Amino acid sequence: MSSPEEPDVPEPDVREQPGGRVDSPPLARSTLDRAAEHRTDEAWLAAAWTRGQVVVVDLSKGGRAMIADDRLVLLPSAAAPDGEHWFLGLDTDGTPLWMVDAPLPESAGAAPATLRDIGHLLDARDAGVFTTAVALGNWHRSHTFSPRTGLPTTVVEAGWARKDTEGNTMWPRTDPAMIVLVHDGVAGPEGRCLLGHNATWGRAADGGLRFSCLAGYVEPGESAEASVAREVSEEVGVDLTSLHYAGSQSWPFPGSLMLGFHATADPEQPIRLDPAEIDEAHWFTRDEVAKMIAGDYHHPGTGTAMSLPMPSSIAFYLIEQWLGGFAR
Repeated sequence: MSSPEEPDVPEPDVREQPGGRVDSPPLARSTLDRAAEHRTDEAWLAAAWTRGQVVVVDLSKGGRAMIADDRLVLLPSAAAPDGEHWFLGLDTDGTPLWMVDAPLPESAGAAPATLRDIGHLLDARDAGVFTTAVALGNWHRSHTFSPRTGLPTTVVEAGWARKDTEGNTMWPRTDPAMIVLVHDGVAGPEGRCLLGHNATWGRAADGGLRFSCLAGYVEPGESAEASVAREVSEEVGVDLTSLHYAGSQSWPFPGSLMLGFHATADPEQPIRLDPAEIDEAHWFTRDEVAKMIAGDYHHPGTGTAMSLPMPSSIAFYLIEQWLGGFAR
């Protein structure tokens, strides 16, 4: 294991790869200037609203926004629906960007989509704006009352804080969670990775199963590295031989920060499942994972169709890194 005191943390590689792929978790990409210095300047905010652009997100429908040609539909503030508006930041040209939580207005040539559906297809500007809007909005919806005092709260600081009726202020929080792709360190098509099926996921309509990286929350008093080793041991009974940080991204469902890792382990170790967490786990070769991405893999023994997480997830990013030979 890498030492928690001296973790192996390479600089993120955000260069564009052949085919337009950016070697960074899809929801980690952003060009948004959060401009926090303006959040308490009421005069500046009032002027910024009048010249701003607004993304409407319907949080009651899973956080949907209108998308046209893989771009967020933004409205001038004068055309935005009624509702609280929260300041997200500044676009690269200085335009103020805002969010309103409301039913989606009709827009010619556009259709509603969630961040899960579309995040990986958006450019860096829209990925950052949509991710921030959903994360901030989900926090607001769950904090209309103070968890400290039980008193009702109202929005302050342009949407970046809430205050209860006694004047106590609270700010958005995220829950750190780890996610790890465990593999055998072998190069080439026969190299294997360990993927599991969460016991709560059930089966797809066609009877298929989705397999993903192992993940869990970082517990109080625990480092992210220690959390990885603990979760892997608890869920599948496997001990790791190395661990390397790969990157992070927000996963605002409802409010996590996913810390991604690659790890190696000996595949000859017996798998011991915690059935409350993981009801099935297997080692898959690169050839098998490539077939899963193509939607053409069935378990050789049972014939069950097996698939991978959505491309907007950091799980898919970690798997794609390993599949392409980027994993260490």
